Amino acid sequence: MKAISRYSVLCMVGALLLTSAVSTAKDLEISKSPTHQTVNDLESISFSNDYFYNQQGEFLEEKAKDAIIAMLEFHGYPTFEGMREKIFVMDYNSGRFAEVGLSGLMYENNQTNLYMLLDIFLLPNQMLAEHWHVDGETTAAKREGWLVRWGKSYIAGIGEDNMAQFPEVKIPQIHMDGEVHAKNIIEANPGDFHNLKEVLSKHWQMAGPEGAIITEVANFADGAAVKRSDPKMN
Repeated sequence: MKAISRYSVLCMVGALLLTSAVSTAKDLEISKSPTHQTVNDLESISFSNDYFYNQQGEFLEEKAKDAIIAMLEFHGYPTFEGMREKIFVMDYNSGRFAEVGLSGLMYENNQTNLYMLLDIFLLPNQMLAEHWHVDGETTAAKREGWLVRWGKSYIAGIGEDNMAQFPEVKIPQIHMDGEVHAKNIIEANPGDFHNLKEVLSKHWQMAGPEGAIITEVANFADGAAVKRSDPKMN
């Protein structure tokens, strides 16, 4: 049997080490490749308020939709052709959409059969302004409940004031100088469902740091029968 030289042995050992190193590197690469986005990727869905307005201070709805689409993609929300055109966005005339606003997709609002299905989209730390629903001319005041699908929402309604337990919830100054009437907060995470505590009662929501996608179910929603606590947002 022909003797194997020391040089050949060293070459074989080197090749084995190189193969092992490559395999290890590939394993590390796979382990570092996220299978889903996390809170560490938030810079991709965080927007300054200036992004949503032109130099004249006019609200740019298409920019708002850009931000909403970015958040939906971040969470893996199922999209479909023509969806963007169906999304509504509003800043309550606040000029501070990044802080106080509402966006959503109304699937059905049926006055004849008295049911409604809506997905609410809140950007990171964005507040859905405090409001309440009254009886309309032909329909009863809105009854509603909310299912958090992605992200986190702080749902506030009537009851004992527990806001001190949620220091991360900061009411924007633009909203009644940083004030609200409803001060009982429930932290709602994906899969949590909560009803409006009492018909005609004031309520509001605020998204967590990853925003919130919330499915709302209700009877028919009469837009003329909505009252907001902050008069400048009506």
